[in-house]
Amino acid sequence: MVVSAGERETVLRTRWLQLLAPNSERLEFATRLAVICAVTTLVTETYQIPEAALAAYVAFFFNRPERTLSLILSVVFPLVITVVIAVIFLVADIVIDDAMWRVISIAVISFGLLFLGSASRLRPIAGIIALIIGYGLALLGTIQTGELATRGLLYLWLCIATPAGVSILVNLLLAPAPRRTAEQAIADRLKLCAAVLRDGDNTARSALATKVRHGMAPVLGEIRFAKIEKSASVGDLGALQQAALCCFALMSAVDALVSNPEVELPRAVRRALADTIEELARLVERGGYPFEVTWQLPPSSANLSPLAHELLAAIRDAVMQFAEAGPAQAPQRKEGGFFVADAFTNPEHVQYALKTTAAAVFCYLLYSLLDWPGIHTCFLTVYIVAQTTAAESVEKLSLRIIGCLIGAAAGIAAIVFLIPALTTVGGLVIVVLLGAWAAAYVAAGSPRISYAGFQLAFAFFLCVIQGSGPSFDLTVARDRVIGILIGNLVAYLTFAHVWPVTISRRVDPALAGALGQLAKLVTAKEPRERRLLASEVQEALTKVETDIELAHYEPHSIRSSPIWLAARRSVVENSQSLGTLLLLSADSRELSRVATQTRLEGLARRLAGPSDTPSAPVPVVEPARGWQTLPARVNHSLRALEEALTPGVGDTEANPHAHA
Repeated sequence: MVVSAGERETVLRTRWLQLLAPNSERLEFATRLAVICAVTTLVTETYQIPEAALAAYVAFFFNRPERTLSLILSVVFPLVITVVIAVIFLVADIVIDDAMWRVISIAVISFGLLFLGSASRLRPIAGIIALIIGYGLALLGTIQTGELATRGLLYLWLCIATPAGVSILVNLLLAPAPRRTAEQAIADRLKLCAAVLRDGDNTARSALATKVRHGMAPVLGEIRFAKIEKSASVGDLGALQQAALCCFALMSAVDALVSNPEVELPRAVRRALADTIEELARLVERGGYPFEVTWQLPPSSANLSPLAHELLAAIRDAVMQFAEAGPAQAPQRKEGGFFVADAFTNPEHVQYALKTTAAAVFCYLLYSLLDWPGIHTCFLTVYIVAQTTAAESVEKLSLRIIGCLIGAAAGIAAIVFLIPALTTVGGLVIVVLLGAWAAAYVAAGSPRISYAGFQLAFAFFLCVIQGSGPSFDLTVARDRVIGILIGNLVAYLTFAHVWPVTISRRVDPALAGALGQLAKLVTAKEPRERRLLASEVQEALTKVETDIELAHYEPHSIRSSPIWLAARRSVVENSQSLGTLLLLSADSRELSRVATQTRLEGLARRLAGPSDTPSAPVPVVEPARGWQTLPARVNHSLRALEEALTPGVGDTEANPHAHA
């Protein structure tokens, strides 16, 4: 079905509103992070620690909604910075007196770290380390006295250690335990299922479908963190993981039930299901394991269609297995080495490091030659927005420009209307608290908008926190915002036009991996393993869907054709439906598992690349009871996938960069 431009704009507006929708976890995290930023500002202003704005902003990197991860980052990051500062001392001692060698050292270190950031497991922190070392060396070049340089580096360490210490304290006092967070997340999903069954509106149905598509990775992650913290017994964690996976199966069944209008359930049956699920939610919130669940439906549930019976059976199995005992099992992941497989054969890793380093060095030379240190934020911005694909870089810098403008406007408004009325540091702390809360609320959302929250905080703090106490200098705010905009412009010109990398290259391999996981799901014997595989597949497909949407940020020279993108979007949608159907029909005797597995593996090979050995045709076994069964719908989804991937739709003519 072709979607009109008007319908597409409505969908996009709805999606953006969903990305900004509040929830209890988001509000809690935003409040906690705002408190950390405010307390950090109070400490830095009280003891007159330089770069107080940087210290408040660094708290955004230390903290996550998960308490355990926040504590780990708050401990590990200062240790890493200690090593980084030691490296700066060693390098500065050699190059500090020679501007040319200082630039060369910045470029060489930046290239090496960015290469590791693209080609190794250092991806999450390599860019930040390159930024700190580069900026540290650049800053030392402006200091003439060795003692002042040493003092400056120690103050830099203090700017990192202060928010880290505050983060540890606040998280231990205010952050919810991971077990409690997991229980609440499961209960919220169960309540959503009950609301949908009680003739929920389109908003509730859309929210349920979104939860299913994102899988249970956040909840399973909280259970893993609870295991790290040892804040719950092994038996409780095993039961909680079982509850999470059964919750996913239940959500999938309810979503399939309400997504098929031809499946009609009597109102009494829907009410009974909703009551049972709500009781289950209350039991999970109380946290007692194991617990007893009763299953009783009215007599009107006997005269239903075969499909309705199968979906009710899937719901019953999920409910009755909710608190089965068993140890918590981690997903079986194939661990690779320190470097990625193509680290030294794929030129894109070297190209990424070269062009990012060139853009950063250009910005450094620009503000140095102009003798305009106020715009040094252009140098920092390049490292912050740098991504390995053009689409991600353009999206990130677009969000950062939006966040920068909003944050700068809020900061300048605070300087003009609020700060002149402040007489104490306490007033400044309140202003920081309010600005940090707004930025943290955005940053706590989806990765599609979180970058805007980071930049909003960065621009706001740079404007408002200018020294030891309230300051009214608009020049500082102006220069720093100009620097951010210059850095974004340089980054865009670099990543969109110098060795641009299309995000479409990773779509087909990711789809092939997801279809391979579905093939494993067909033959998995344990219900827990099937539910875990289905959750991982839905999460992987959601990431592919995001990549397809991001392709619209690419310049036309590398963007895949609309036909190819539409075909891959169709593959994603059919694969998502197929994952749900395979999970719900896993115990059906009418499902031909061998044929289904063979067809899925053939589709995965087709997406992975051209093969010398063509796949043999697989006979399609139709279920005995016709269309109104889950196995029949599995066959239908497989046929839709095979049609979407027929030669001519996904070939290199439609997407010339897919296999280049």
